[in-house]
Amino acid sequence: MTETNKRSFMDKFTEAAMKFGAQVHLRSLRDAFAIMMPLFILAGLAVLINSVIFPKILSESTLQTAGYWATSIANATLNVSGLILCGIIGYTLSKNKGYKSPYTCVMIAIAALIVMMPQTLKIAATDGTEVEVGGSLTYGNLGTSSMFAGIIVGLLSTEIYLRLSKIDKLRVNIGGDVPPQVNASFNNMIPAMLSVIIFSIVSFILYSVFNTDLITLITTMIQEPLRKVNTSLVGTVLIYSFGNLLFTFGIHQTVVNGTILEPLLLVNMNENMAAAAAGKEIPHIINSTFVPTFGMLGGTGSTICLLIAAFLFFRKNQQYSELGKLAVAPGLFNINEPVIFGFPIVFNLPMIIPFVLTPAIGIIIAYFATAIGFMNKCTVLVPWTTPPLLNGFLATGGDFRAIIVQLVIIIIGVLLYLPFMKISERVSRKQAEALNN
Repeated sequence: MTETNKRSFMDKFTEAAMKFGAQVHLRSLRDAFAIMMPLFILAGLAVLINSVIFPKILSESTLQTAGYWATSIANATLNVSGLILCGIIGYTLSKNKGYKSPYTCVMIAIAALIVMMPQTLKIAATDGTEVEVGGSLTYGNLGTSSMFAGIIVGLLSTEIYLRLSKIDKLRVNIGGDVPPQVNASFNNMIPAMLSVIIFSIVSFILYSVFNTDLITLITTMIQEPLRKVNTSLVGTVLIYSFGNLLFTFGIHQTVVNGTILEPLLLVNMNENMAAAAAGKEIPHIINSTFVPTFGMLGGTGSTICLLIAAFLFFRKNQQYSELGKLAVAPGLFNINEPVIFGFPIVFNLPMIIPFVLTPAIGIIIAYFATAIGFMNKCTVLVPWTTPPLLNGFLATGGDFRAIIVQLVIIIIGVLLYLPFMKISERVSRKQAEALNN
């Protein structure tokens, strides 16, 4: 490929990325995740402190009590993230579309999402039996598992409301000498009510006709068909890559990986540990420690490769430099929300490719390195917050060759991230220039 052709490809790719990033719905989603970034970072720090620091300084009895703090942080962040995100999307989309009262859309989006949730739930009692209860909202329906639903409802409810609010016949103008906010509330009353009613009708149809709800429907239609894929190399790479791809669109990868892969991988891990304890041959290469150890270096997307590339090749870029300072410490413990939402990778077309491919390449390299006997199979259940290189050494029962494999994966990852970081840099620069002109 000639230099002219290379420039032509870069220009076309940059133009496509700019159009992709400028799309109002995607831009609104990216803005929403940026607003939520403090909560994601707080959740990551809580996990880090609870999993790494507390065990080093607290006794067993005190550690269990201290875990209450981390649980409360998780409940206030990740476990209600779907609901919070839905409301913020209503705000960002309406604001990006020039609507003067975006807080109204926050209210409608949250109400619409709750309307779509099941009205009765089956909860396990203390004796192990299931009890059906009503009038309850669970973290399972409010948190990361409902994030996809939150995105859909947030976008749709805002679009419906904005369209209805433009219909003059639906506006109620009480006139007179009343405060502007009161008049605006009556002005938007019918469009707001109709927007929530539309979602309540959909919820009623799902319940009465199909005996389901939106959360269950999404789980069934997206997650369940993927359960048929087992933990073979092809199956793991496909599912894990799909989960990472969803993450680039703001849907946490645990929605797919945590449901489809993790239970099967954990069974493999248990069998490996039992075989190691009995002195038998280790049966499985791929397990719940193998995948994050070689496919999640520095966090989802193996973003430690991105940070290394930023430090080595983008020192003059202030954004990358500041991001590196913020993200390097949590990144060493595989916590990379600052990178995913601060770079950002979410809804950033140039960064989607290395974010998805780098973990897949790492898993494939480690698989064949294990299959040919270059390194031991993973037999130790290592916490996912264990730093790269150390986790490979521990997971394989103290095999230094695992560190070599991880270093090879990191080098390849840096080389893969590098060109797309350059494209992303060009996109950001051109977008800034367009705003200033």
